Amino acid sequence: QVQLVESGGGSVQAGGSLRLSCAASGGSFSTNTMGWFRQAPGKEREFVAAVSWNGPSTNYADSVKGRFTISRDNAKNTVYLQMNNLKPEDTAVYYCAGRWGTAAAATINVYNFWGQGTQVTVSS
Repeated sequence: QVQLVESGGGSVQAGGSLRLSCAASGGSFSTNTMGWFRQAPGKEREFVAAVSWNGPSTNYADSVKGRFTISRDNAKNTVYLQMNNLKPEDTAVYYCAGRWGTAAAATINVYNFWGQGTQVTVSS
């Protein structure tokens, strides 16, 4: 059973930065594609970014391209989301997710395990 624990959320003003971390345990992290999703109040959970099992292949939602960067450290079983130039519309609970597949997929239902989420609040 893979367990994911997110950290690094918080409150920041517009234009600021945060780095989210997701630590994995209990599985073969280095062979899993990892992703970040977010859910704002009253909205459906949406894709943010994903990285393939070995790192070089990434995928981003259009809304975050050029501002967010996903990366992973397989030696530490951790995936990161560096978020720069944050906007109020980035406010959401951010979830880390993993899948037993090689593609950096954007589809929620192909992810097999999820973290509990971390709150990100961006004020104007």
